[in-house]
Amino acid sequence: MPNRQLPKRPLLAASALLPLLLATACGGDDAGGGDGGGGEVELTLAHSYTEQQPQHRCGAQVIADEVEAADVGVTVELFPSSQLGGDADRIQSVISGDIDLDIQGASALGAVYEPMSVVDAAYAFDDGEHLARYFGSEASDELTQGFADSTGASVLGAWSAGARHFTANQPIREPADLEGLRMRFPNSPQYLMNARALGADPTEVAYEELYLALQQGIVDGQENPIVNIDAQNLGEVQEFLSLSAHQENSNLVIAGPGVEELSDEQREALDAAVAAAVEQVPECVAEDEQQVLDEWTSGGEFEVVEDVDVDAFRTQAEEYLRANLSEEQLSVYEAIRDSAE
Repeated sequence: MPNRQLPKRPLLAASALLPLLLATACGGDDAGGGDGGGGEVELTLAHSYTEQQPQHRCGAQVIADEVEAADVGVTVELFPSSQLGGDADRIQSVISGDIDLDIQGASALGAVYEPMSVVDAAYAFDDGEHLARYFGSEASDELTQGFADSTGASVLGAWSAGARHFTANQPIREPADLEGLRMRFPNSPQYLMNARALGADPTEVAYEELYLALQQGIVDGQENPIVNIDAQNLGEVQEFLSLSAHQENSNLVIAGPGVEELSDEQREALDAAVAAAVEQVPECVAEDEQQVLDEWTSGGEFEVVEDVDVDAFRTQAEEYLRANLSEEQLSVYEAIRDSAE
């Protein structure tokens, strides 16, 4: 069978441990101000991904390696796999300054600043390149500044970690195909709104319980990026992968207030390191996705449905979102759409 090619991805953005970390975290007496004379600083960077996932290999690890190579008196210690707590706990730790850097999805950040969740709205972005272009331009300034004003934390960069697609035991080619199916969506306001926008009947199931829920028929299908579908071995309990690409899986690198205490030189090194990760993660995701698709094609784990009517899904989702987003959320959505080429 021929290889199926995905659209090219863009180039571009533990509680017990915390007392020990704080002794060396950014913001202490040795951290320099904006005069270029910073001292030795150790930053903590946390996230929920495993060390095998692109967000760590090509994101967090690249940030740490690039900062160290800059030789400006800054090191970055990594804490993957939710070692310093789940998403909600880590967001609060970043805001309080207990964690310096974190990688979070936009929907999770929406819990502390609601407009941010719109970044994860269905078909808000045309593709990963659009997401990168939005966060790399003035179009996102109002959103990121609002986030900083509300939380005291800042957005250093953002990238797409792959598009989300449907799986089920039948093909899903158009919105009508979702009728009567119990589709698992993550339990967040934006994801549940996405489900309704796409025409799905959402059922909330924890990610860790998804395989069993599909196996036992508690839900009929689900949606996730390809690398997550593979990590959960969902090909064992689902027959069809429908390439709907209905949402770009966002990751934002956020920084706590202590990072502002870095010297100019140190901050420039950190910003450059984040920019390098923003460029590399989408490439790594694309490579991982293609490898998984090739394995599925040769092994028969999934029948891959490529002729999804994306335009029908997109049109329905946009109509629903414009009618149901709050005024503030709609402003963000329109800024995203206006930044599309």
